Amino acid sequence: MRGLKHYVIIGNGIAAVGCIEGIRSKDAVNPITVVSSEPFPAYGRPLISYYLAGKTNIKKMIYRPEDFYESNGVKVLYGKSAKSFDPAAKTVLLSDGEELSYSELLIATGSVPFVPRFQGIETVKNKSCFMTIEDSLSVEESLSPEAKVLIIGAGFIGLKCAEGIKGRAKSIMVADLAGHILPSILDDDSAPYMEKILTDNEIELLLGDTALRFDGNRAYMQSGKVIDFDYLVLAVGVRPAATLFSEAGGAMGKGITINEKGETSLPSVYAAGDCTESMDISCGEISVTANLPSAYMQGRTAGVNMAGGIECYDKGIKMNSIGFFGLHVISAGTRTDETLVYEAKSDSSLKKLYAKDGVLTGYMLVGDVERAGVYTALIRNRTPLDSFDFEKMKQIPSLAPFGSEARRNMLGGVV
Repeated sequence: MRGLKHYVIIGNGIAAVGCIEGIRSKDAVNPITVVSSEPFPAYGRPLISYYLAGKTNIKKMIYRPEDFYESNGVKVLYGKSAKSFDPAAKTVLLSDGEELSYSELLIATGSVPFVPRFQGIETVKNKSCFMTIEDSLSVEESLSPEAKVLIIGAGFIGLKCAEGIKGRAKSIMVADLAGHILPSILDDDSAPYMEKILTDNEIELLLGDTALRFDGNRAYMQSGKVIDFDYLVLAVGVRPAATLFSEAGGAMGKGITINEKGETSLPSVYAAGDCTESMDISCGEISVTANLPSAYMQGRTAGVNMAGGIECYDKGIKMNSIGFFGLHVISAGTRTDETLVYEAKSDSSLKKLYAKDGVLTGYMLVGDVERAGVYTALIRNRTPLDSFDFEKMKQIPSLAPFGSEARRNMLGGVV
């Protein structure tokens, strides 16, 4: 009903976009306010490395058309953040002292960099993390063809930064305490494919080592090495940005705990995206499933329910899609040595499939990632492997196991 609701969304990423579209699918009238700490519309964060590489620009990185907020009746408060919210009074206190009242609230604050307390880090003048457009602009402004760049962290963020600045610096070194790159994604078999493509492109990898302390533009490493650099990128990892919610007394694990409707433990408060934890159906456990598809679908589901509809998202799984210098990797679900049911290797590609209790639970594809979505759908739908020719599917993924309506949806493209 007109004027009876005010939706407030804290955060302005992909989950927020999903929430706006979910609300508007049920409620075309009542106002929506978005609190955006960044001065930009919602954009694809993985694209910031492509901006540095000159392959895109900020306008092209924006996730929805220029009139998206206006056409959906959304007021965006750019450059503001939420300091706290009161679930009893249903108010949000902003960084500038303004107070917003809400009837339904979405927490979509994403993740924040985890920066260890390195001794002497304050003495490093030229440094940044690498998660936002502003981080990308900072790196761009500070680089020169003679710059030596040290990146601490060989995860997705650190390596995308390395790829983005290739050719814009004299040297790039990536250090990580783990024994191989992307330790949370790749295993001992898959990591060498990516390590080779990176070193072939003059990215120096220093694995099994990390910084102990800094003194200006000099890093003293755990191994005893001393590394001089001109610019430092801190990309050790990320954590759910959930302090706002925990301080309000909400139920937490590693992230904000939500159910299949996007509801939290606090009344009229929903959450979505990388700040949350939810059921991973590939293993039946609660975990942080930080990826763009889950963020959008969690946001949309929350929006529908905030507006009085009924919708559930119960197909969340861990998933990663990454690529460096033309070599791509997609992994999804839960993967353990005990559940490996198929493996195929070549000099340029790797495929591993994992199954348990008669359903596919995970996969790893390196190089040839075509039709990875078929395997993803098998995991999400928990399709019994004995209901189709799994032996053939191991080698050639096809849509045959899915009904005609599901095939139409998959071929038509689903957000």
